[in-house]
Amino acid sequence: MRISNKWIFALIASASMLIGLSSCEDGQSYADMLNSENQAVNRYLADQNVIDHIPADSVFIAGEDAPYYQLDEEGNIYMQVVRYGDGEKVEDDQRVYFRFMRYNLMYYVSPDVAMEGDGNENNLAAENTYFVYNNLSLPTSASWGSGIQMPLRFVPLNSEVNVIIKSQYGMTSELSYVQPFLYHIRYFKSQI
Repeated sequence: MRISNKWIFALIASASMLIGLSSCEDGQSYADMLNSENQAVNRYLADQNVIDHIPADSVFIAGEDAPYYQLDEEGNIYMQVVRYGDGEKVEDDQRVYFRFMRYNLMYYVSPDVAMEGDGNENNLAAENTYFVYNNLSLPTSASWGSGIQMPLRFVPLNSEVNVIIKSQYGMTSELSYVQPFLYHIRYFKSQI
């Protein structure tokens, strides 16, 4: 008995559709994941002072208790200036080194419960991390996402900031996880 290619294709397509439908029932949809991400960010920001705009005079309040400023219209990035730097403003295509620690906000419970972070902030033996400012065509920059660069629109080098970055502006390798991170970042000028 000879089975035509059309029938084989139809059987494979039907089987793929059934597998796809059953996996959607088992896991979260992308919309559900985005909703969970928003809830995690809102849970963290509920314990913070938040200003929903950038100061008109671009003078940010700085310090450990400074407010978080919403940097984009959609609420995907928030910045707290811990220390306003004394360096120059960054220019396009300038190499910027940074040290960081990041915390997954999906695990945030309250300000009294410490979150476990990862990064190179406390490990001087760790590889230097850098990006080329405003040049996401380079893999070294694109891999970190655009979120870690955004504070440099407003603060100079040698600044220290806390930045909340939702997944679509985060590391490209983690985009599909749809998880927001709180980054603690210090920016430095390249010595090259």
